[in-house]
Amino acid sequence: SVQVLESGGGLVQAGGSLRLSCTASGLTFEHYAMGWFRQAPGKEREGVSCINWSGGTTYYTDSVKGRFTISRDNAKKSLYLQMNSLKPVDTAMYYCAAAPIWYSGACPPQYEYNYWGQGTQVTVSS
Repeated sequence: SVQVLESGGGLVQAGGSLRLSCTASGLTFEHYAMGWFRQAPGKEREGVSCINWSGGTTYYTDSVKGRFTISRDNAKKSLYLQMNSLKPVDTAMYYCAAAPIWYSGACPPQYEYNYWGQGTQVTVSS
């Protein structure tokens, strides 16, 4: 069975950094586009960033551009999200997900991601 597991969340002060990790097992990792999503209390889940199979193409939502960096290591079946200059508005549960399809010019929509992790909490204090 497929398992997706996030780690690396925690409590950090505004301006600080965190690095989220995601490991995926039970699937051919290099055949999947990967994405990071987040959901704050009372809000809908939103896409944060995505990366194609090879890692050569990435997209970010406007609010994190220049602060977050997505990357992947196919040999380790792992996905990462380096988050710098964190703000209180970044507080949310962060999810990793895998999609068997890639869109040109934008991240695949959420319904294209068929494997999801349970999430890791990121809390940024002011």
